[in-house]
Amino acid sequence: MTDPVADLRLRQLTSAALPVGAFAYSQGLESAVELGWIRGPVQAQQWIGGLLEHTLSRLEVPLLARLMAAFASADEAAAERWSGLLLAMRDSAELRAQERALGTAWAALLVDLGVPGAASWAERPQRTALALYALAMVHYGIAVQDAAQALLWAWLEAQASAALRAVPLGHAAAQQVIHTLAAAIPAAVRRGLALADEDIGAGAPALAIASCRHETQYSRLFRS
Repeated sequence: MTDPVADLRLRQLTSAALPVGAFAYSQGLESAVELGWIRGPVQAQQWIGGLLEHTLSRLEVPLLARLMAAFASADEAAAERWSGLLLAMRDSAELRAQERALGTAWAALLVDLGVPGAASWAERPQRTALALYALAMVHYGIAVQDAAQALLWAWLEAQASAALRAVPLGHAAAQQVIHTLAAAIPAAVRRGLALADEDIGAGAPALAIASCRHETQYSRLFRS
């Protein structure tokens, strides 16, 4: 990235301090801990790494590229279609609610930051956090590869943070998980950006089961 201001905007929008409430969601990880599937750093790394390879690289990354292209060409219908596809591929009510809630929070934040077009997404049924992130990336002139890599980094950091609290992991163990899996992000981005439209999609049965079980879990730290 050659524009230093764009680089700083990207850092801001992928920071854990971003006030959209993402820290409140574990995306099924908490339930996987409750079910005994994740008992320590080895299983945490396997769980997070598996999702990175089999879901994010095959769903979020290619959809981000298409959403950014839609916003860059002012094609709102295409943006709604791709964002709606992401919602349709979320396997549980909790995961769909998370997308919509974070999408609403992202829209409010981007309105405050003066990003054109964000307000119209606040109440759209097809709103997702990924769509609003894509809108911001286009507004700030971020290249799609940089945007995708930063997105996966932010997700990895959030998952490690959730594991730190739910497993629980020690801080050093959580950092080791991040250190190991961060090296897989560039390849995940390349795979995702190379996918054709008909190849977009991910299947993670264990995540779907964990997320559905989380909806009725008795004691919870997270909203998903």
